[in-house]
Amino acid sequence: MTSVEKSAKTVDEAITLALAELGIALEQAEVTVLDEPTRGFFGFLGGKPARVKVVRKSSSEDVAVVFLEQLVNKMGATSVTCAVSKETDEGVHIDVVGGSSGLLIGKRGQTLDAIQQLTALIYSRSGGTKRLMVDVNNYRAKRIESLEEMSLKLAEKAKRTGRRVILEPMGAFDRRVVHMALQQDREIVTYSEGDEPYRKVIIALR
Repeated sequence: MTSVEKSAKTVDEAITLALAELGIALEQAEVTVLDEPTRGFFGFLGGKPARVKVVRKSSSEDVAVVFLEQLVNKMGATSVTCAVSKETDEGVHIDVVGGSSGLLIGKRGQTLDAIQQLTALIYSRSGGTKRLMVDVNNYRAKRIESLEEMSLKLAEKAKRTGRRVILEPMGAFDRRVVHMALQQDREIVTYSEGDEPYRKVIIALR
């Protein structure tokens, strides 16, 4: 439910009833007073209650989800659903479920990275301030787990051989996962070299 009309003795009471039904605060709503209350004859005959319409404002997350749905549909992905799956103080995760994973993910996740960048741009322009991540059919979650495991193994290889390890070209999201996975290792330093789309992560001893 995105809007509701309510009547009460006063405008404030009608607004309160509408907000309660929508489950939102006043800051999240647009209020239109449809009718001011009127008093009848002798204060009680023929009077009319106040009537208001309260509409839930579209949040930045809502705007991002709508844009994402339109984008993937234009790309040819049908029978997909997009929804916010997780929201924390640090970030917002939007999941795309259904459709062709290959079409939406692309080689090394490059298509998905582009989709995420466009969606994040729309999200920020609508007032969003958190880091936004888009996932398709749980690809990112599986990819993160795989990259973290690989990063730890390659870090051990760098320690064992004393030589730096050069990873295959990766998108910005994947590179960040590798950097984050090893940032607490005091023996290892990671950095990126090269230009997109061939930019690589280097794992080396400090």
